Parts: sequence; structure tokens; C-alpha cells
Amino acid sequence: RNSQPILSNKSQMLGMPQYGLRDNLIKCELLKNEDAYTYIKNYSFFLGTYNVNGKNPKESLSPWLASTTTPPDFYLVAFQELDLSKEAFLFNDTPKEPEWMLAVYKGLHPDAKYAFVRTSSGNKGAVAIRFQFHNSDICVVNSHLAAHTEEFERRNQDFKDICRRMQFSPDDLTLPPLTIMKHNVVLWLGDLNYRISDLEVDHVKDLIAKKDFESLYNHDQLKRQMDEEVVFVGFTEGEIDFQPTYKYDTGSDQWDTSEKCRVPAWCDRILWRGKNIKQLHYQSHMTLKTSDHIWTSDHKPVSSLLEIGIKVVNEESYKRTFEEIVRHIDRLENDCIPSVSLSQREFHFQDVKFMQHQAKTVTVYNDGQVPCQFEFIPKLDEPSYCKPWLAANPAKGFLAQGASVDIDLEVFVNRSTAPELNSGQQQLEDILVLHLDRGKDYFISVTGNYLPSCFGSSLSTLCLLREPIQDMPLETIRETVSVLQEELFQQPGLRSEFEEIRDCLDTGSLDTLPGSNHSVSEALLLFLDALPEPVIPFSFYLQCLECCSDSSQCRQIISMLPQCHKNVFNYLTAFLQELLKYSAHNRLDVNILAPIFAGILLRSPTKQDSTEKRKVKEFFQHFLVQMPSDRDIHDKIPE
Repeated sequence: RNSQPILSNKSQMLGMPQYGLRDNLIKCELLKNEDAYTYIKNYSFFLGTYNVNGKNPKESLSPWLASTTTPPDFYLVAFQELDLSKEAFLFNDTPKEPEWMLAVYKGLHPDAKYAFVRTSSGNKGAVAIRFQFHNSDICVVNSHLAAHTEEFERRNQDFKDICRRMQFSPDDLTLPPLTIMKHNVVLWLGDLNYRISDLEVDHVKDLIAKKDFESLYNHDQLKRQMDEEVVFVGFTEGEIDFQPTYKYDTGSDQWDTSEKCRVPAWCDRILWRGKNIKQLHYQSHMTLKTSDHIWTSDHKPVSSLLEIGIKVVNEESYKRTFEEIVRHIDRLENDCIPSVSLSQREFHFQDVKFMQHQAKTVTVYNDGQVPCQFEFIPKLDEPSYCKPWLAANPAKGFLAQGASVDIDLEVFVNRSTAPELNSGQQQLEDILVLHLDRGKDYFISVTGNYLPSCFGSSLSTLCLLREPIQDMPLETIRETVSVLQEELFQQPGLRSEFEEIRDCLDTGSLDTLPGSNHSVSEALLLFLDALPEPVIPFSFYLQCLECCSDSSQCRQIISMLPQCHKNVFNYLTAFLQELLKYSAHNRLDVNILAPIFAGILLRSPTKQDSTEKRKVKEFFQHFLVQMPSDRDIHDKIPE
């Protein structure tokens, strides 16, 4: 029928652009508040079911389809056994379908015009369609369940299988499939094949003749199974006040007179599930037959006229409800956005030195309405949240509402970060990004000034310096880019003494190095380890490994080193040879010194395996034994 266009699709309503929905929460709230913007309007639905036993339509279907006084709003027509040929079973296609469709068109109520919506074909089991009308979801199921009186449990199982396996794909593919029972209204019709049991056939016919349908209905299998809540739980069937629709001799109103003499039964049924549904009539149509006995089925058609209350949207109420929900959710979202306050956002570290730890504290307070998770996150295209000389502790955590946490910002320059800071290629400058989960980002600025050190400076640079490194302008640096002590190089020194030694070397403020022999020896190892290019440069590493067993070749390689690297190597090995002279007092030997110094002076550009470590040690051991060529160098070593 012609009608004014109305928003009849939930997804269409919920996606109206002028409202701009943000998330599923609004949809859920709309569904919960559906009664606020919908009203119930009744529509009439004609439901008809007919098992046609594979026959062709040869007479008008008007006595069945046009049996109502006024034309219904909807026709939902279900056929069973439309085509019993092998082709229909194999290919799920039948030429009889257009014939029956035409018969249906001709049999509709003459006082209205109807539009075809959908058809669905199938064999034993069930077919179903779903549609949305205004704001109601409707599912229609046409089923043909297992036959024979004793097979009522099979029919029960058929029903359960149909409910479990029948699924519809939703418009939103991110949502799970829809099942039959997920609809507001379910209309189930068809040849359900439930029989009348525990009564002899003559007794059944006698009750029918007396029109004692109530007594007969008490022996109906479907009624009993529904009373026991085995099948069709939540469904309703109207009162049956018509005689059974199965089984008749073809083309007559005679009960089955064949050898099987089947007991009459209400096989053809119509049930519904949902709210605001009223049945106006439920009847069989006994007059639908012809005299030629060619096509008439052994079933009679059944119809039910339902008045269904459909949820119709009031556009003004919907808009009002929608806007109220959005405002409410806006308030909730604002209240739920995590928020913190920082005690300070700018930090400066003064006079940072090599291997000197400095720390400053920022206090983070949760001043929002909800708990929050915080984490320092990397900036765009950066691998870590901070520069390698900086760390935040803790770097992430959880804050309850009203709680606070102290985060230590720690600066520490080591052998890996010192070279670029000494040369001015890097500065102590960074910005930390503190991110709140579901909240905003906070930025913390970290700056500092680094005091250049000989630790982490290259040998070539140090050889060119004419004054202490900390007295040199940064631009200039950028342009030049005790023998009797026991357990020497094995026992660590004091951190405070190391810092004095470092400052002495960097400033040249003392004539002699302060601290114990252990502190001085540790400072030497740290100095050598911090060299950006080891004493034996990386480019010579593989050559050293290849000739590690040949003393003369090893010495030949050392002779080819850059002058400053060669001089440092020779002086170091002469010093170690001197220490080994006093091994009786200092308890040092080649097996102790070789692994300590070999790994520092001959470093691998990549990670070493056990074989490489052995070869490195073997290479260096050649230089711990004094040779005649070493004497000139040895004479220059002060006692």
C-alpha cells in the first residue's frame, strides 16, 4: 500500500548524519530507551501454510488467501512439498515455483494491491526470512519436520537443529550472526508433522464427528511437548477449533481409506513468539479441492490472521531522546577522561660528568575522577621514549584517583654516550612524553650541560690536546675530534676516588693522581673501555684473529697501527710487562692480565663468541712476554 516514507531501519536511524554517533554506547542506550521514542501501531499479518504434495495449482487459492473480511497488511505464505521430483532435490530449483507464485498473486484479497518482498526455496528442514518493519525485527520460519507418528522426538530435534543452525548475517559484519530467537517477533509455520497419539483411529474420527476438539487436542503431540517445555518454548498457538488437516483421500474430504488408514492429525500449524500479538482467526480451509482428483493434496491449507503491534518511531521523540543520551554520555566521558597534574615540567641538570649519576624528581598527581594508567611513550620515528643518557623511573604505572607518584628523572653518561657528548655532536636535551591511557599527553623538558671528559674521547683527539679537556672550547675539541700492589685490576676501587681521578684528568688541577692503586687501575680500565675506537682499531680486528698463533705476524700488525694507537699499545704492554716482573709480590700472571686487557684493547665491533675470545686472549699474550725489541720502550717507563 502507498504510505508516507518512514525511517523503518534501525541501522538507518542510528546512522543519521545530522546526529553523528560516536560509538556503540549510544546505540545501546537508544535500544534501552526505545519506549521513550516509539509507539505501538497494529498491523494485520496473514499467515498461511499448505503442504501441496508435489501437485500443480489447478484452482483458485482465493478461498484460502482471500478469506479475511478486510485485506491484511502482510501476506506470509508457506508451502511444503512444492516439487517432489529428483531435480528439485538435487538442484534446489523447480519450474513449479512460478506457477504457485502466480496462483498466490491471483488469490490475494482483491481490495488491495501488494508488493512482492522475498521468496526462499528449500526441501526437508526449514527456510526462513527476516526483515525490519519500522523499529521491529521479524523472523518468519517455514519448516517441514520429520514424519510418522512415533517420530515425535525426531521432530523435537529438528526444531532444535533449525534454531541452532539458522543464522543471518548482520549489516554490521563486526557483529555476530543473528539467530531466529534474537528477533522481536518470530512467526513459525509449516507442516510440523506432530500427530495425535494414544487413541485408536475410530475413536479419533468419532471425536471429530462430535467436534470435541478439546478432548482430541489433549492427545496432540505438539501440545504435550510444549507443555513439557521440550520444544517451542516461549511460543504461543491459538485455540484449535477446526478439524485435523491431515490425512485425506486425494481430492476429497474423506479420511484416509488406504491400507495404512492413518490417524487424522493437526500436522499443519502456525505459532508465534513476541509481544503485542493477538490472533484474530485460526482456521483450516476445507473447500480447497477439485473433482478431477489429479492435483489436490492430502493436506488442507491452514491460515492465521495476527494483529501485531509494531514499534513505530516518533521522529521528534527520537531526536529528543537521542540528544539527551548524547549529552549524558558527553558528561560521562568528560568525567571519565583521566587527568593528572605535574609538580614541574622543565628540568636542568648542571655540570654533568662522565659516570656521575644525577637525578631530579617530578611528582605526578591524579586530579581526575577515575584511576589512570600512565606511560612515557616514544616520539615520532624514535625507538625509545628518551635519549640513552636519560631514564625515567618508573617509566609506566597505575594511579588511583587522588594518588600521586614520584618519578625520578636520571641522567648518567657512560662509555656509549660519552663520545658524542664530548665531541658536541649531541647535547643534553630531550623532551619526555607522558601519555595517559584514554587521556592526553604531557610534555617534560630535560636539559643540561655536560663537562667534556678524556673518558670517551678518542686517542687521536687526546694526543692533540695541549691543555686539560675541560679548559678547551667545545669548538676546538670538535675540530680535533703502582707495581707492587696485590690484586691489581681485580679489586674495584672507590667511586669517590674514581670521580677525583676523572676530575684530575679532565681539569689537570693536580700533579699526581689521587686515590688508591685499585681506584687508579679501575680508572685506567674504564678509560680504555670508554674509547670510541679501541686501542687496536676495529678495522684490524679480523687480521688479529687470523694471525693470533704467530707472534711475529701479531707484532707486524701492531707496527701498522696509527701512530697514537701504536704508542698507547706499546706503553700499556711495557707497563704490564713491568708488573709481571713483580709477580711474586703482586701475584699477577699472564693468565690474569691477558683476559682483562685483551678484551678491552682488542674489542669486537659485534658480539664475540667463545672462539673469538680465545683467539683475542692468545693474540695479546704474545705482548706480555718482554722481547729484545721491547727494551727501548721499557727504559722510558718510570720506576
